[in-house]
Amino acid sequence: MSEAFWPIIDIEYVDAYPWVIIPPRAGTSAPFEEWDDIHGWCLERAEDLWADRQLSPDPSGVSFVGETLARCAESLCPPGSDHWLFLHLDHPTDIPLPVCAAIGPAREPRERTLRALTEADDITAVERPVVKSFQSPYLGEGMATFRYVMQEDSPHLAACARYAWQVEEHGADVVIWTGTEDVARILNAADDVEELARSLAIFVP
Repeated sequence: MSEAFWPIIDIEYVDAYPWVIIPPRAGTSAPFEEWDDIHGWCLERAEDLWADRQLSPDPSGVSFVGETLARCAESLCPPGSDHWLFLHLDHPTDIPLPVCAAIGPAREPRERTLRALTEADDITAVERPVVKSFQSPYLGEGMATFRYVMQEDSPHLAACARYAWQVEEHGADVVIWTGTEDVARILNAADDVEELARSLAIFVP
């Protein structure tokens, strides 16, 4: 995304209970210096996870979860990244389900752009992707898809979900995506992912 492109993703409201939020680590979307210390940030979030669930970790519980979160952040949102990373966990020791969100200058035409962003016509999908309209109170009407794909490094299928919008008012495209070979995991988290999708908005600094 060009530095000249000024709108950024905002989160109007989302139930923080199942989520650890890793904000962008570059550009105008990363206004706070503490996000540069990703290990410190993740350790604080790990402490919150245990406290929010009123659970007592063993002596290494907080550091173990903090390191797990940090590894996810370094892998999926390394320094210089300008997208948001949301890690879904029902229990602090769960393997996080990563959900990413990004914004960029709008491309035309709208329908073709949304289908490209959601990979609605992915010819490598095991079966035709499920495609539906998706309404957001802040971004308007968008598109959502769900599909199964083969993985190059695993014999297991991956389940993938994507949401995308084109917001004419701001000349912006917004997309969020997630995927995992743990199909039950993504299905169980579907309501939370949809709530997250509906919470995204655009902020103009």
